[in-house]
Amino acid sequence: MQQRRAPATKNGCAVDRNQLPHRHKSRRETSSDHLSPHAMLASPSETAEAVVARIRHHRSTAWDLVCVIDGDERLLGTLTAAELIALPGTTALGQVARRDRVSVLPGADQEKMASIALHHGVVAMPVVAEDGRLVGVVGPAKLMNILRREHVEDLHRLAGITRESDQAREAIEEPPLRRVRHRLPWLVVGLGGSMVATFVVARFEAALTVKPALAFFVPGLVYLADAIGTQSEAVAVRGLSLSHVGLARLLGGELRTGALIGLVLALLAFPMVWLVFGEFRLAAAVTLALAGASMLASVLGLLLPWLLARFGSDPAYGSGPLATIMQDVLSLLIYFACVSVIVL
Repeated sequence: MQQRRAPATKNGCAVDRNQLPHRHKSRRETSSDHLSPHAMLASPSETAEAVVARIRHHRSTAWDLVCVIDGDERLLGTLTAAELIALPGTTALGQVARRDRVSVLPGADQEKMASIALHHGVVAMPVVAEDGRLVGVVGPAKLMNILRREHVEDLHRLAGITRESDQAREAIEEPPLRRVRHRLPWLVVGLGGSMVATFVVARFEAALTVKPALAFFVPGLVYLADAIGTQSEAVAVRGLSLSHVGLARLLGGELRTGALIGLVLALLAFPMVWLVFGEFRLAAAVTLALAGASMLASVLGLLLPWLLARFGSDPAYGSGPLATIMQDVLSLLIYFACVSVIVL
C-alpha cells in the first residue's frame, strides 16, 4: 500500500517505533510502553481480497487487527480477522471498517487501557494520537499480561510489600534480606500502631480487672473490623483509579454498606451474647460497638487508598497494614467507649 507518511511497517504490519533496546520505562507504564506489530495496515480503497492476498504472500501472522488509515496516517476504522475473512473479496475496506471502536491516547494508563478493552470486548486496542494518527496497536497477549501484572502488584501492595518483582516467582525466591527490605517498611508502621493499641487496652485495665468478660470480645471485634475494611480496600484500590464518581458519593455508599453489614452482624451477635453471659447491657455494648466499628472500617477502607492516591502514591501501597492497625485502634476505642457508657 503506497502512502505519503505511513507508519514504519514490515510486510504491511505496523511496527512500534518505540520498541528500541534502550527505551526507558516510566514509573507508571502507559499504552505507549506496550505497542507491538499487531496491526495490518490498509487504505480505504483496498479490497478485502487484496489484503488477504498480501497477508498470504508475506505469510504475516503477527497481527490482530486491520487498521484502515488515510494518507496522513489517521485511523479511519478497524476490522478483526474474522470480519475480514467474512467479507466479499471485492468489498473496499473503507466502506465496512468499524469507526465506532474504542481507542486510547499514547499516554493512557496501562491498566485503564486493559480495562477499557475488557469492557468493550475488543481483541486489540488501537493507540491513536490526539490528531487522529495511528501510533500502534496493543495486542491481546499484551493486554492479558497487563491485567495479570496489575493483579499481582495489587496483591503485593495490599500486603504491604513496597516493591514487586517482574516475575511473581522471584518474589518468593529472592534472597531473604531483599525480601525483608521490600516487606518491612509498612510493618514498622504497624508495630508503632500496635503499641498504640496496647496503650488503649492498658488504659482500661481497671475495667478489665473488674469485669474480665469484656476482654473476651476484643479479638472478634478486631477481626470483623479488619475483614470488613479489607473488603472495602479490595474494591477501592483499583476502583478509584477507574471510577469517575465523586468521593462524597463513594463515601456515602460505603457508609451505608458498612451500616447495613454492622446492623446484620449486631442483630446476630446480640442474642448470642445475651444468652451466653446473661447480661443485657454487655450484649448492647458489644453489638453497638460492632455496628460502629463496621461502619468505620468500611469508610476507612475507602478513604485511606483515596488519601494515598491524592498524595501521589499508588492507592494499594501500604493500604493493608496501615488500614489494619488504624481499624484495630479505632475499633478498640469504640468498644471501650460503648462499654464505659453502657456497662460500667
